[in-house]
Amino acid sequence: MFEVELIDVSKRFGSVTAVDHVSLGVRKNEFYSFLGPSGCGKTTTLRIIAGFEEPDEGTLKIGQTIANDIPSYKRNVGMVFQHLALFPHMSVFDNIAFGLKMAKIGKDEIRKKVEESLDLVGLPGFGDRRIHQLSGGQQQRVGIARAMVKEPAVLLLDEPLGPLDLKIRQHMQLELKRIQKQVGTTFIYVTHDQGEALTMSDNIAVMNVGRVEQIGTPREIYDRPKTQFVANFIGETNFLNGLCEASGTFICKDLPQPVLVEAGEERTGEAVLSIRPERVGIAPDLKGLDNLYDGRVEDLVYQGSHVAVSVRVGDNLTMKIRANPSVPLKIREKTRIGWNRTDATVIRLEKDE
Repeated sequence: MFEVELIDVSKRFGSVTAVDHVSLGVRKNEFYSFLGPSGCGKTTTLRIIAGFEEPDEGTLKIGQTIANDIPSYKRNVGMVFQHLALFPHMSVFDNIAFGLKMAKIGKDEIRKKVEESLDLVGLPGFGDRRIHQLSGGQQQRVGIARAMVKEPAVLLLDEPLGPLDLKIRQHMQLELKRIQKQVGTTFIYVTHDQGEALTMSDNIAVMNVGRVEQIGTPREIYDRPKTQFVANFIGETNFLNGLCEASGTFICKDLPQPVLVEAGEERTGEAVLSIRPERVGIAPDLKGLDNLYDGRVEDLVYQGSHVAVSVRVGDNLTMKIRANPSVPLKIREKTRIGWNRTDATVIRLEKDE
């Protein structure tokens, strides 16, 4: 049973199709992310759920109710925007209480709910402060508290961490996940940041030019991308072009021998092989892997937890590898690289790719 469901939903703005026949379901108490580049349709999809846009085609369900014609204020859906639009002339307390006052809730109940919301977002005792007295991360917490205080069934978040610097953003990712699990509210989160989506989400819908490319858990999306776009957008990968045979081998003209691929994963015909850099082993005496190749180190970049290595294999192929800093490597020296058949994903090329 889904808390939010889109069935064949489309939305056009003039000649531009922003959302193109999208179907997906978000379960109750789930942290669900729409992930994709700018212009992929993720924010428009969120605004359709919120009631700020009407779909041109398809059906939106919230709970088990068709919500296409239900106005936004009757949907029991909260919204946290990227630009929070907090009232600078009001205190933190009054910002959070604003929606409750509009709903004619009693003063004692308002105070109780606001204090509970401040505790939830880790800001107890901040009610009397002004917005300008808060850091960026604290302002985000106020925005979340303001949306949560009315206890919506679904909370929509449109890139709310975008304005924050890296360390605060990483901390707030964990805080959002904690808040979501603590209250059990369904969160639907929009982001273009792959790290955010992988860190926080139970499930992710990867979007591109208005369509959903793949839906899955963070591990499924990262380890087993179904399209070349998903493999390329989520993290870094190596692509090998070639033909996949029914025998479980992948023929790449840039490699001296066929690549063994995982049985059951292969798709025969023209395809690309996606191999994540951290899944490629490298050492001068490397052995014991399903696929082994000789190469020459072209570049080394120390990045703390790993060394980013570029290795030329044959005349036309360069492989990107994340190596352990303890591996003895030097530029222009020969080495070996390799991976197991389970470490690569075969992606069948469709006609429009």
